Amino acid sequence: MNRKIYFAGSIRGGRGDADVYHQMIEHIKRNNTVLTEHVGDLQLKESRGDRNIYEQDTAWLRESDMLIGECTCPSLGVGYELAYAERYGKPCHIFYNKTKCQLSAMLTGNPYFHIYPYSQIDEVLVMLDDILGN
Repeated sequence: MNRKIYFAGSIRGGRGDADVYHQMIEHIKRNNTVLTEHVGDLQLKESRGDRNIYEQDTAWLRESDMLIGECTCPSLGVGYELAYAERYGKPCHIFYNKTKCQLSAMLTGNPYFHIYPYSQIDEVLVMLDDILGN
């Protein structure tokens, strides 16, 4: 089943996990459409302007079938996207590297979110297959 996935990952908050985003997005793209595949671009350059980014990203969130986020690097934008997706009833799957951070209680305390701690990228790919039915 080809789903439209909104992938959320830090951009302005830090790009230290861009390689993880890239690997996750490439894995998801095998059987699904990733609306925000630019998040995994290792050479990402923002050029759309803040208003355009907001309008496009919120449109993609409304169009998506689910949000998959990698939240190891704290990001105000990703937090906003998660709340926006919840508001529109989009399933939200949140990944974070438990060896690098402790996830916010605003996420772990909210039963709406499906949370997946991991320590290696291989674990993430298996969990993605379970979520996406691969």
